[in-house]
Amino acid sequence: MSSQITLNVDAILFDMDGTLVDSTAGVEGAWHLFRESYPTIDVHDILSSSHGVRTVDNLRNHCGIQDPEILQKEAERFEKAILTTSSEGGRPGIVLLPGVHSIMDELAPARFLPKPRWTICTSATQDYASAALSRANIPIPDVFVCSEHVSKGKPFPDPYLLGAEKAGVKPENCVVFEDAPNGVRSGVAAGCKVIALLTTHSREQLEAAKPDYIVKDLSSVSVRCTETGVVLTLKTE
Repeated sequence: MSSQITLNVDAILFDMDGTLVDSTAGVEGAWHLFRESYPTIDVHDILSSSHGVRTVDNLRNHCGIQDPEILQKEAERFEKAILTTSSEGGRPGIVLLPGVHSIMDELAPARFLPKPRWTICTSATQDYASAALSRANIPIPDVFVCSEHVSKGKPFPDPYLLGAEKAGVKPENCVVFEDAPNGVRSGVAAGCKVIALLTTHSREQLEAAKPDYIVKDLSSVSVRCTETGVVLTLKTE
């Protein structure tokens, strides 16, 4: 049963993949490409469990790469492969998810320090995330936390703690938008309110991570900037 919820927060901390943009086609293409170098990997299994996790952590866990230098080079190769394969063979490319355009119309002017109203905290590298956002015509906010900016990625709280810190706000006065259970756990651990999106995972998977609210996608959310923060209205699922 759906209901309408209104929240007043100092800032919004967005995940990127699966929240603002859909890069599924490129991620699938990249893993199939990497299977040529790592033939023992199970692409189907990886795709069901790797979302929301840093590329370096996925490559370490699934491909067995331990050497830090090799790991970094392979992570860069993987994320370049996402971009190059996302539009191959009739794939749709990196696309904007529902509701994002109207939200960005309101939030884009409020992305600047010293008092940004929103950030992006992603498990992707800065090079890849910047390119993906550019393709989707999403402006890059001044507070932009990427995989190389933290020593421990999601589900640890570090990305969202850093995002709140850089935005000059307390985590408990922020709301996190996430599509992946690991990302939900990261936001919860950081002490933020967490809104989960049903864009990439099932309700059961998201509920297990204990978000505060669940919505279909960002088309179920409206935002309005104020002098002190952001007012959000949610249509929960």
